[in-house]
Amino acid sequence: MIQLDNVFKYYRTNGHLKVVLDHISLDFMAGRSYGILGVNGAGKSTLMRVLAGTELPNSGSVRRSARISWPLGFSGGLHPRLTGRENIVFVSRVYGHDVRRTVNFVEDFAEIGAYIDVPIMTYSSGMLARLAFGLSMAIDFECYLIDEVTAVGDARFAARCKQEFDKRKKRSDIIMISHNMDTLKEYCNRGLVLAGGRLHLFPNIDDAIELYKKINS
Repeated sequence: MIQLDNVFKYYRTNGHLKVVLDHISLDFMAGRSYGILGVNGAGKSTLMRVLAGTELPNSGSVRRSARISWPLGFSGGLHPRLTGRENIVFVSRVYGHDVRRTVNFVEDFAEIGAYIDVPIMTYSSGMLARLAFGLSMAIDFECYLIDEVTAVGDARFAARCKQEFDKRKKRSDIIMISHNMDTLKEYCNRGLVLAGGRLHLFPNIDDAIELYKKINS
């Protein structure tokens, strides 16, 4: 599904080198869902962006053999000067999805009314999150990437988000970052702990959680 081959990722900050992924080679297998754990600052979100292709490694390669989502709820790929509808149409065409079906789904799901035809640079953070989450759900992916987001908005809208996402997990794989252990246990059957630039793979999510608790205590 996703193959990391000797991936090296670092940042230079104030003259210091921060290694996030230290020559990682790992296969994310189809038919498995992975929970990613690590202390704050370990580089979990960077790893997610590398998996998505929204950020490139400094060396090594990332190969994808499945239809992979952008990180769920991610709005960085939307154009701020385009309206919500125009952004939906653009993304739908990029992914070869039926435009009318996608627009209708997001318009109904996001519940932002007439703002769908207003430039998204005018949206509140909540409205933008609703649009981005709805768009993530409108496109069919074989694997969903999730970075600490499974629902947005009020309780009623959050319940609707969970309902839609539960439909997707029945037919798609998941790679998820979360600090909520119950959520990881609900959605993931394998675990990865990111620490010191290395990824530690566990075939059981409970074992990954146990290691995470030890290094985070």
